[in-house]
Amino acid sequence: MNAPYPPPPPPPAAGRDRTTLWGVLGIVLGLICCGILGIVFGYLSIRDARRFGKSPLLGWLAIAAGVLNIIISLIVRARGSYYYPYWYR
Repeated sequence: MNAPYPPPPPPPAAGRDRTTLWGVLGIVLGLICCGILGIVFGYLSIRDARRFGKSPLLGWLAIAAGVLNIIISLIVRARGSYYYPYWYR
Protein backbone atom coordinates (compact mmCIF):
# COMPACT_ATOMS: atom_id res chain seq x y z
CA MET A 1 0.00 0.00 0.00
CA ASN A 2 2.87 2.36 0.58
CA ALA A 3 4.36 2.25 -2.92
CA PRO A 4 6.90 4.97 -3.69
CA TYR A 5 6.08 7.68 -6.16
CA PRO A 6 7.34 7.15 -9.71
CA PRO A 7 10.52 9.02 -10.63
CA PRO A 8 10.08 12.50 -12.13
CA PRO A 9 10.32 12.87 -15.90
CA PRO A 10 13.77 13.55 -17.28
CA PRO A 11 14.69 17.20 -17.81
CA PRO A 12 14.57 18.55 -21.36
CA ALA A 13 17.66 18.18 -23.48
CA ALA A 14 20.33 20.79 -22.96
CA GLY A 15 20.81 23.36 -25.69
CA ARG A 16 18.98 26.20 -27.31
CA ASP A 17 15.29 25.85 -27.95
CA ARG A 18 14.61 27.31 -31.41
CA THR A 19 11.19 25.75 -31.91
CA THR A 20 9.39 29.08 -32.17
CA LEU A 21 12.10 30.63 -34.34
CA TRP A 22 11.98 27.82 -36.92
CA GLY A 23 8.17 27.80 -36.89
CA VAL A 24 7.77 31.54 -37.44
CA LEU A 25 10.47 31.62 -40.11
CA GLY A 26 8.81 28.69 -41.87
CA ILE A 27 5.39 30.31 -41.85
CA VAL A 28 6.62 33.71 -43.03
CA LEU A 29 8.93 32.39 -45.74
CA GLY A 30 6.45 29.71 -46.76
CA LEU A 31 3.70 32.27 -47.33
CA ILE A 32 5.75 35.08 -48.84
CA CYS A 33 8.43 33.68 -51.08
CA CYS A 34 9.82 30.17 -50.79
CA GLY A 35 7.63 27.15 -50.21
CA ILE A 36 10.60 24.82 -49.93
CA LEU A 37 12.16 26.92 -47.17
CA GLY A 38 8.83 26.87 -45.35
CA ILE A 39 8.86 23.07 -45.45
CA VAL A 40 12.48 22.87 -44.28
CA PHE A 41 11.97 25.29 -41.39
CA GLY A 42 8.74 23.49 -40.48
CA TYR A 43 10.63 20.22 -40.22
CA LEU A 44 13.27 21.87 -38.04
CA SER A 45 10.54 23.27 -35.79
CA ILE A 46 8.90 19.86 -35.38
CA ARG A 47 12.26 18.26 -34.66
CA ASP A 48 13.06 20.79 -31.94
CA ALA A 49 9.53 20.54 -30.52
CA ARG A 50 9.98 16.82 -30.04
CA ARG A 51 13.40 17.32 -28.52
CA PHE A 52 12.24 19.92 -25.99
CA GLY A 53 8.75 18.57 -25.33
CA LYS A 54 6.81 21.45 -26.89
CA SER A 55 3.86 21.60 -29.26
CA PRO A 56 4.75 21.02 -32.95
CA LEU A 57 1.86 23.20 -34.17
CA LEU A 58 4.05 25.97 -35.64
CA GLY A 59 6.05 23.39 -37.56
CA TRP A 60 2.95 21.84 -39.07
CA LEU A 61 1.61 25.28 -39.98
CA ALA A 62 4.93 26.14 -41.65
CA ILE A 63 4.83 22.93 -43.69
CA ALA A 64 1.21 23.64 -44.69
CA ALA A 65 2.13 27.20 -45.73
CA GLY A 66 5.05 25.92 -47.81
CA VAL A 67 2.96 23.28 -49.56
CA LEU A 68 0.20 25.82 -50.18
CA ASN A 69 2.72 28.24 -51.71
CA ILE A 70 4.08 25.52 -54.01
CA ILE A 71 0.60 24.44 -55.15
CA ILE A 72 -0.56 28.00 -55.83
CA SER A 73 2.67 28.77 -57.70
CA LEU A 74 2.22 25.70 -59.89
CA ILE A 75 -1.38 26.63 -60.68
CA VAL A 76 -0.49 30.22 -61.53
CA ARG A 77 2.40 29.17 -63.75
CA ALA A 78 0.33 26.48 -65.48
CA ARG A 79 -2.33 29.03 -66.35
CA GLY A 80 0.32 31.23 -67.93
CA SER A 81 -0.80 34.32 -66.07
CA TYR A 82 2.28 34.69 -63.92
CA TYR A 83 3.74 37.66 -65.75
CA TYR A 84 0.50 39.23 -66.99
CA PRO A 85 -2.22 39.16 -64.35
CA TYR A 86 -5.86 39.27 -65.38
CA TRP A 87 -6.36 42.98 -64.77
CA TYR A 88 -3.57 43.94 -67.23
CA ARG A 89 -5.38 42.37 -70.20
